[in-house]
Amino acid sequence: MPTNEQRREAAKRKLDRQLARRAQRAKARRRYAVAGGAAAVVLVVGIVALIVTLSDRDQRTSTTATPSTPARTMPHRSDKLITPPVRPTPLPASVDCQYPATHQTPARPVRPPLAGSTSARGTVQVSMQTSAGAVGLTLDRALAPCTVNSFISLAKQGFYTNTPCHRLVTNPGLHVLQCGDPTGSGAGGPGYTIPDEVFPELTYGRGYVAMANTGQPDSGGSQFFLIYGQTQLPPQYTVFATISPTGLKVLAQIAKAGDDGSLEPSPGGGKPKQPVTITSVQVAAT
Repeated sequence: MPTNEQRREAAKRKLDRQLARRAQRAKARRRYAVAGGAAAVVLVVGIVALIVTLSDRDQRTSTTATPSTPARTMPHRSDKLITPPVRPTPLPASVDCQYPATHQTPARPVRPPLAGSTSARGTVQVSMQTSAGAVGLTLDRALAPCTVNSFISLAKQGFYTNTPCHRLVTNPGLHVLQCGDPTGSGAGGPGYTIPDEVFPELTYGRGYVAMANTGQPDSGGSQFFLIYGQTQLPPQYTVFATISPTGLKVLAQIAKAGDDGSLEPSPGGGKPKQPVTITSVQVAAT
């Protein structure tokens, strides 16, 4: 029979083993808890890293989707009719128009328009056929009677037939296609000038047609620019017509192809990458 001493020793050894197993289990639980916490931290870090990566990728896409040339702003597209500008003070029923000759040889033989008393009432519909599609125009005598008179005269004489649109600008704040020079150089004209028909409140919007000039007063001739998007200019360019919604779609496609940048930095833009030629300009009966 075991003695009392032996029984106490056996009980002590059993208690030690129990305490040891409890200590091991407690240590294991702490280890698993640390491992689980580390895994949770790794998961959170991974999610954050993924979000940052996706965000960076989205930013790169939004900033590099456009060409490396100056940032382009795509023109707004809409089928809404264009509201033409209105003079704050209407012109009288007729105005006196004069078209003084210049020393420059006309780009094509052409007669100056009839000078003198010119109507400042009513609109004129024009169909301008181009190699890219038809561009309808509504000429507004109440805005610029002398300019409308000149444009109709040049169109009827075939001055614009088979002429290139030599300049496209797609820079921020200037979305225009410039036409009206039969030479395609940007320097040609009709051999006479048109008086400016501007007013201080004049602003420029998508769908307007305005006259180009040399930067000097009363220096407009045959060249004009079609505004297909956001354009900010001082009130120095006579607005005389608006563009039809169908015509704006044609211009949007031309603008989408871009310009070659050959006229940068001044005056800006370049030749359209999609060449554009005015094949005819037909004026409705007036």
